[in-house]
Amino acid sequence: MKIAVAGTGYVGLSLATLLAQHNEVRALDIIPEKVAAINERRSPIVDEYITKFFTEKKLNLKATLSPTEAFTQADYVIVATPTNYDEEKNHFDTSKVEQVIDEVVTIAPQATIVVKSTVPVGFTEKIKQQQKINQIFFAPEFLREGKALYDNLYPSRIIVGSDSPQAVKFAELLQQGAVKKVIPTLFVNNSEAESVKLFSNTYLAMRVAYFNELDTYAEVHGLQTQQIIDGVSLDPRIGDYYNNPSFGYGGYCLPKDTKQLLANFKDVPSTIIKAIVEANDTRKKYIADHIASYKPQLVGVYRLTMKADSDNYRQSSIQDIITILRQKGFKILIFEPTYKEEKFAGLPVTSNLQDFKEKCDLIVANRMEPQIKDVAAKVYTRDLYYKD
Repeated sequence: MKIAVAGTGYVGLSLATLLAQHNEVRALDIIPEKVAAINERRSPIVDEYITKFFTEKKLNLKATLSPTEAFTQADYVIVATPTNYDEEKNHFDTSKVEQVIDEVVTIAPQATIVVKSTVPVGFTEKIKQQQKINQIFFAPEFLREGKALYDNLYPSRIIVGSDSPQAVKFAELLQQGAVKKVIPTLFVNNSEAESVKLFSNTYLAMRVAYFNELDTYAEVHGLQTQQIIDGVSLDPRIGDYYNNPSFGYGGYCLPKDTKQLLANFKDVPSTIIKAIVEANDTRKKYIADHIASYKPQLVGVYRLTMKADSDNYRQSSIQDIITILRQKGFKILIFEPTYKEEKFAGLPVTSNLQDFKEKCDLIVANRMEPQIKDVAAKVYTRDLYYKD
């Protein structure tokens, strides 16, 4: 089949790579450098399996800057453009998604549109009515940054917001590209599928906030956090996973998805969703205050990225901690080898690790990595299990 994918972030590029094993795929982006990299089989994002597939697999994949080239005669158009959260409007900015849909309706009215971008509950049904189209549905993604293609190859589940023949076929295309053969697949309504996405990510945010507050309690009272978590996690209803303390949840999905779900609850009685958002802000303030209590002369920030093996630092919790420390008057030096500028938000950035380790008397690291273990005595981290 001919499939177009609009947007080549970790969602779009991983799907394009997965589907290009058995289909003709055109990946659309607005950044010439990304398009060139994909066509040269260089992954523009950090993802081990995408890099592996680009090197080892024969993929029917071409990237383009032209919507006409991408969409003409397409059977499916997958929309994977970003939907950043607008703090003033308390709503996802869906303008890029709507722009792509407008272009598809004009260029390829025969195509089935699959919305993969995270959107507010009710968005897809509203678009169906506005555009007077039926062949559009929402299908949530559940991918980890840095492991997006792996999660498409071994998906925990496939959820599609329709049970039409086109929706069933799309699920089959995902199953065909996967390595895992038995994949729970659920066909639901569009708004329910949109809700699944938001509630799933908010539950994960709640786990992060819960174990972070447990860690805060233990640290304030001089208790061993790991012993408590180990004991709590032995309960099979809780489980020994997604329980590693951090500086707060961040990244591309959890901050915006929790805020969007909270906005959706505006007229619904609720307490938990608001508490999750507030708990994350409280955690970051506590971490910053605790770092300040050491009274360091120069605070070293080891990586702006949210997790190991990633180049994404959108909405990373460390950025808010940096802001608080700056307001307190602390000098800060950032080590971030993926950042190409000399300054980040006005602060100096270095890629010289040895110089960084020597200059800083306190190093703040959301995740402990082997290359700073030699200076572990001056590293402040809440990473207990050395996993994300």
